[in-house]
Amino acid sequence: MIRAEVTELVLSQKRLKGLTWKEIHEKVSVSTSQIIITAALLGQMRLEPNEAKKAAELLDLPKEAEILLTEIPYRGSLTEIPPTDPVIYRFYELIMVYGTTWKELINEEFGDGIMSAIDFDMTMERQPDQKGDRVKLQMSGKFLSYKRY
Repeated sequence: MIRAEVTELVLSQKRLKGLTWKEIHEKVSVSTSQIIITAALLGQMRLEPNEAKKAAELLDLPKEAEILLTEIPYRGSLTEIPPTDPVIYRFYELIMVYGTTWKELINEEFGDGIMSAIDFDMTMERQPDQKGDRVKLQMSGKFLSYKRY
């Protein structure tokens, strides 16, 4: 079994059991964010052994899948660049339009460095709006300075 097969199995079991990501998160971990649990079950992060055990029990996954959920994944494995899914493409579009602005403003405020995607938090919430509900994403990453030797 490979990690991509585990992801497909997770999606199949989620669908067959009629579960939401929120319901899965609530049963797998109260201390880890829903974003991390979902990312792990989609193959982009890893679960702690106790979380993997709960996920495997909930989704009727075989032992090998449970073990694979705890292994360090190959991250950032989009199949196409640019992505073709409209939701994912909008994030790509945000980077194409605002990426240089974010870089300039981060470097001006913090200096020569980057925002970590490892020491990183993200939240998502629905924001009611009379013109149509909005998606609110909040990202926070540790600033990492480039070193000069």
